[in-house]
Amino acid sequence: MPSLCPLLQRLLGPRPDQHAAVRPLWHRIIATAREKAWYAQCGVADTVTGRFDAVALVLALVLLRMERDEALIAPSVLLTELFVTDMDGQLRESGVGDVVVGKHVGRVMGVMGGRLGAYREALAAQDDAALQAAITRNVTLLGGAGPGGVAVRVRELAAQLAAADAAQLLAGEIAR
Repeated sequence: MPSLCPLLQRLLGPRPDQHAAVRPLWHRIIATAREKAWYAQCGVADTVTGRFDAVALVLALVLLRMERDEALIAPSVLLTELFVTDMDGQLRESGVGDVVVGKHVGRVMGVMGGRLGAYREALAAQDDAALQAAITRNVTLLGGAGPGGVAVRVRELAAQLAAADAAQLLAGEIAR
């Protein structure tokens, strides 16, 4: 009788990290979204919602950059999967039950899709009015803070991302 060990090892053993190629970029996205300047100088609210908005904003800028490069299409899918995995874990950690996690993740992905479209259009418009309007709709700001500081920082980050080649981007090497 053949041994089940190889089968069990394949099923239960360590699995290759399919997201390894984009993990450095994911860590850089999170680090960029956590930079104090977003909160202290630009007026993004330092709350759970504000921090999510910052991550979503930086992720959207990176995904918009990736969609312009054929070599980065497949990695952009992996990056999106990593975002979903992280959001799933965050929701579970915050007490959301298994039954509704999928619904919440679906809602988060809908939010991301809407933000991608809004930022794509706003950045293409080249005027800050469109970008500031998108930021006002999609970023939780402190009372009294306007979207102007965030818009300046978004344009700077978009330029840095545009200047990075595919290898630099995947390695998370985005100039500050």
